[in-house]
Amino acid sequence: MLRQSKEERTLKQNLLLGSSTALAAGITNAAGMIAFLAFTANVTGHVANLAKHIVQQNFREILVFVIWLLLFFAGAFLSSFIVRSYKHISDYRAHSIPIIIEIVVLMFVAIYGHNFYKETLFERELVIGAIIFAMGLQNGLVSTVSGGLIKTSHLTGLFTDLGGDIAEWLHPKAEKTTAVKNKIYIRITILSFYLGGALLGGFLFDYFDFATFYFVPAILLVILYYDLTHLAVHKVAKVFSKGD
Repeated sequence: MLRQSKEERTLKQNLLLGSSTALAAGITNAAGMIAFLAFTANVTGHVANLAKHIVQQNFREILVFVIWLLLFFAGAFLSSFIVRSYKHISDYRAHSIPIIIEIVVLMFVAIYGHNFYKETLFERELVIGAIIFAMGLQNGLVSTVSGGLIKTSHLTGLFTDLGGDIAEWLHPKAEKTTAVKNKIYIRITILSFYLGGALLGGFLFDYFDFATFYFVPAILLVILYYDLTHLAVHKVAKVFSKGD
């Protein structure tokens, strides 16, 4: 899922990356909404709240929402910067480092929330900010890796793109290309797994409370492991081919 550049990616690789990261984002957003009554996988709602607090001149809340927006931006920036910095060494390394950072951040959220969280206002804002930063990392990575095709936490843009793709597919004057059909498959898959992740996140939080956040790093570890096994097989094959 992570070892190919955007120019070399197949439909299967994009479907696997889109579905797994959408599942993670859906669980995170649902669990965050139940735990904090706040969106944690995207910042669209936070922009509206920021505007409301600016009108009401709630300066502390303005600062908090500005920081949250900047944290999402910082996550996306860092992810893209890392990919650009390490791409010449290895696509897998360039793409895996942001995932590893996301795992570390979400493990902090899970451990802190499960063992130390006292529901104070500062703690709530801190944990939400950490999750938003992690989702910025993820969204920036999958967008960069897929050449902008996959965005796993922004359903507004997803529905917009899906509507345009279906219109292109159904229009009598349009050419029904494989590329358009593949985009439709990918977007419907992302939507389905995001919804499934949100439902799963709700059920898991009812049973496991903050321990729900352990499930998201587990999904991300599967993404890393999937490519590691393929890389290991490839290296073994090269050793044997040289021996021949």
